Amino acid sequence: MQLHTASWPEVEAYLKTSTGIIIPIGSTEQHGPNGLVGTDAICPEVIAREAGEASGMLVGPTFNVGVAQHHMAFAGSMTLRPSTMIAAINDWIDSLVRHGFTRIYFLNGHGGNIATIQAAFAESYANWSLDADPCPYQLKLNNWWEMPGVMDVCRSIFPVADGNHATASEVSVTYYAYPDAVKDVEMTPKVAPVGGFADAADYRNRFPDGRIGSDPSQASAEKGAKIVAAARDALVREAGNFFKR
Repeated sequence: MQLHTASWPEVEAYLKTSTGIIIPIGSTEQHGPNGLVGTDAICPEVIAREAGEASGMLVGPTFNVGVAQHHMAFAGSMTLRPSTMIAAINDWIDSLVRHGFTRIYFLNGHGGNIATIQAAFAESYANWSLDADPCPYQLKLNNWWEMPGVMDVCRSIFPVADGNHATASEVSVTYYAYPDAVKDVEMTPKVAPVGGFADAADYRNRFPDGRIGSDPSQASAEKGAKIVAAARDALVREAGNFFKR
């Protein structure tokens, strides 16, 4: 069930049976020469949508711009300052709690968001702790690739050069979601280098085409379907257990 395609009476009826909601959260940033700019938002979005369809759990809108300053040297990338993202996440939380949601599960698709989401949770809980009142809701963060069994599937499909950014796995998920957007691009070098970086200019200098350690020319919609199926099933179990607490 999608919040965006539900009416308010349908949401009100849902809340009589469950107070849990899944929020896909990601980023809008470059993903190499054949990866979609929306990859980190698309991945949690499609996984959450299929989990919602399979289980009846409510899925909210995708929080699709995150902390991605280090990608800003590549055209199309967007970023929020951490302070902006913390404030926005807390407004989302407060809005949902206002209506009676007590279990809010953030399914993340961008590693660069993790620290900021955790800080947003701490900010939210601090309001209750400082007022000496028990918090009436619980928040949970999970990264889609870290759910049980998902990386086993990714490694079995891509035993070599899945990589660290613009991975073959995540590009495959987006190709499954948007098969008309598949890009056929030759990678040079075949496998991208690995290493660290500082700001956006340093990133672009070290990784000129945006990839880190990956060969996403291996990606396909068919491979993405297998990854999404594993992640969907894991999310149904994980979120379902969280909503029952």
